[in-house]
Amino acid sequence: MNSAGAVTPTHCPYCALQCGMGLTPVAGGGVEVVERADFPVNRGALCGKGRTAPAVLASGVRLDSPLVREGGVLVPASWESALDRIAGALGGIRAAHGADAVGVFGGGGLTNEKAYALGKFARVVLGTSQIDYNGRFCMSSAAAAGTRAFGLDRGLPFPLEDVPRTGCLILVGSNLAETMPPALRYLTELRANGGTLVVIDPRRTRTAEQADLHLAPRPGTDLALALGLLHLVVAEGRTDEAYIRERTVGWAQARAAAMEFWPEYVERITGVPVPRLREAARMFCAPEAAMVLTARGPEQQSKGTDTVGAWINLCLATGRAGRPLSGYGCLTGQGNGQGGREHGQKADQLPGYRKLDDPAARRHVAGVWGVDPDSLPGPGRSAYELLNALGTDLRALLLMGSNPVVSAPRAAHVEERIRSLEFLAVCDVVLSETAALADVVLPVTQWAEESGTTTSLEGRVLLRRRAVAPPRGVRSDLEVLHGLAARLGVGKGFPVDPEEVFEELRRASAGGAADYSGITYRRLAEEGGVFWPCPASEAGGEGGEGEGVPHPGTPRLFLDRFATVDGQARFVAVSHRAGAEEPDAEYPVLLTTGRVVAQYQSGAQTRRVPELNAAAPGPFVELHPRLAARVGVAEGEPVAVVSRRGRAVAPARITSAIRPDTVFMPFHWPGEGRANTLTNPALDPTSGMPEFKACAVRVEGA
Repeated sequence: MNSAGAVTPTHCPYCALQCGMGLTPVAGGGVEVVERADFPVNRGALCGKGRTAPAVLASGVRLDSPLVREGGVLVPASWESALDRIAGALGGIRAAHGADAVGVFGGGGLTNEKAYALGKFARVVLGTSQIDYNGRFCMSSAAAAGTRAFGLDRGLPFPLEDVPRTGCLILVGSNLAETMPPALRYLTELRANGGTLVVIDPRRTRTAEQADLHLAPRPGTDLALALGLLHLVVAEGRTDEAYIRERTVGWAQARAAAMEFWPEYVERITGVPVPRLREAARMFCAPEAAMVLTARGPEQQSKGTDTVGAWINLCLATGRAGRPLSGYGCLTGQGNGQGGREHGQKADQLPGYRKLDDPAARRHVAGVWGVDPDSLPGPGRSAYELLNALGTDLRALLLMGSNPVVSAPRAAHVEERIRSLEFLAVCDVVLSETAALADVVLPVTQWAEESGTTTSLEGRVLLRRRAVAPPRGVRSDLEVLHGLAARLGVGKGFPVDPEEVFEELRRASAGGAADYSGITYRRLAEEGGVFWPCPASEAGGEGGEGEGVPHPGTPRLFLDRFATVDGQARFVAVSHRAGAEEPDAEYPVLLTTGRVVAQYQSGAQTRRVPELNAAAPGPFVELHPRLAARVGVAEGEPVAVVSRRGRAVAPARITSAIRPDTVFMPFHWPGEGRANTLTNPALDPTSGMPEFKACAVRVEGA
């Protein structure tokens, strides 16, 4: 922590850009944000959320004392009594009903150290297989498809600095201008350099307005669209046959699957006219280099893994993966969504992106943890499956850094399941809608009050630094896990110092797909970030701490070989299928959901910032003028959106920028405008991703 007047270099607490910022103390306590132009991703630029982040540090906004439920009401309590109560409840339920009666739910905003310690706590202290995190709702389909095709998932296999230098970018289902505003410059620089931009989105968003070509498919049909483009690439002789022979396998099957999706058929499915399909294929294939970047649009579907796989197939067929300034990438959403899925808080994974059912992985990690490999539980339920099981065989839950009462699909049902628990403990910085239901709420430190690492959407490991002391009644998540572990009989292995935790994480990740063993806090401070994989140096030193030359990190993956056993990328034959819920006479319209620029995720923090609330004070329903006329609703009037799962009401926002068969709602708010009351929990069979992006609804005046 720096002295008064000094600037602490750190990173934004919100999205996966992890923009560089400086924090400086202000009179009377707290900090203010100052520009940090040296960090290359944002070069000092920040969105409103980043600029106002210190507002959540203020007393009266954040939690500053443990709360326990007495007589149905949350009241202040001491830390010792609160920890005793949690440990007693978790231990008692485990003893009475078995380890899997206790669950753990994490978050993509937790630092690498917290995510690592939480996964270790679940498996070593509680012995439960029932752990997952809200990142399952964000990047899991892209992760599954990337692993299937390339043998490795890292959101972007190249740094963002490569994007403006490519020849054509297809951006699928991302409203980058609102979700990651400082990144918009990469799109403007791309076009200034002579590159072209294709945006695929059912809405003409602020991002789509930047495009050379905007395709507006019907929600849930991105897979057919990708197959149609691949069909055109084949039919027009634009495939890279030498690349396909030398660097891939499985092309014949993938090609045959795509040839069933001729342009006119794809137009009927997607609503995108054939000439626009042909133009998109031409634009993508014309330059020497091109990229496809996906976000939640194609991923948050019950066929999300196959949808992303179809876009990867397009890249492989044209030789646009594992080559300079080309490739497929995923725009990770949450602040540590990448690192959060690498180090053990996901149901099927151990640190280093190891698989929990791999005997060698279990032996390695168990050796670092000092436990018997056979004592580690197997894979558990994915996020929605875990939430859906609450109150049945899963009787208690420890939750960190998530607000599923607002963010989960079929949210009213999830809220009901949470209320049915025998015991709920929540660690959070504010009293979120989920925390308000807890038996015990623990106030934990925020980004400016603690040090730790995150991993950005580029795969760049970054160091956040403590700039201000937390309030006296607040402790870190690491201190929470340390205190609970000791009370549950594990007195060692859960240090409270984040650097000490990171040193253990380095050892646990060594040799894994996400190898951090060559990264140290010192290197991160000196170099401003290191791209993984970064193994220990070949001569035995680790990241400069011993002998030998430190590994430089890996900004660009797959240039020599893919991370598969034979080094070849895998085509996967995929075919379009209908969504889990298609429109019908009773529910004739499709709902899609997303974000607005002034709010973030469930809004638990940003809804407490006056400047952000002034810009985005509440939910709305975006609908086309023709649909509004049919329903009989005018601009600003309340409109009800009804699905098979519930009803949401919000003011109408009428615009021709959306398809007439589609309505849009942002998902940041609770109450009657809660968009996720409506969404469908139908899961992708590979990734466990729910179908947030398309469900059947009817729209009526409220």
